[in-house]
Amino acid sequence: MELREIQELMRCFDASGLTALELSGEGTSLRMEKGGAARPAAPLPQAATAETAPAPVPPAARATVEITAPMVGVAYAAPSPDAQPYIQLGQRVEKGQTLCLMEAMKMMNEIPAPCAGTVAAIRFQNGQLAEFGAVLVELEETGC
Repeated sequence: MELREIQELMRCFDASGLTALELSGEGTSLRMEKGGAARPAAPLPQAATAETAPAPVPPAARATVEITAPMVGVAYAAPSPDAQPYIQLGQRVEKGQTLCLMEAMKMMNEIPAPCAGTVAAIRFQNGQLAEFGAVLVELEETGC
């Protein structure tokens, strides 16, 4: 992962409603959290040389973004029991679009999409308790 990619991820993360983000792959691991005490970051890989550079990623490849629960609460797929769900599997969503609701301490909190993408997985059960950090939705990211 190059420095410019990390900086772009940090900008997107900062602008999102997420409180934590963790990515890993190809010998690199990155975790970002908002608030709380700072932790030492995982070491970044050494700069790649011509002989050790990874193969280029095809332009069609997309990153999967996990949207996690920013708090402990009950997750809801729709604004009311008789309403249509905010999202469906395979649906295209835009940055900032509501993905689900989290109810905590009788307050409803919208969980927005941090970037544009396609819903790859819905990992919560409607009306069930979700723990802090639990993956709610996975998006196949197409633009941050």
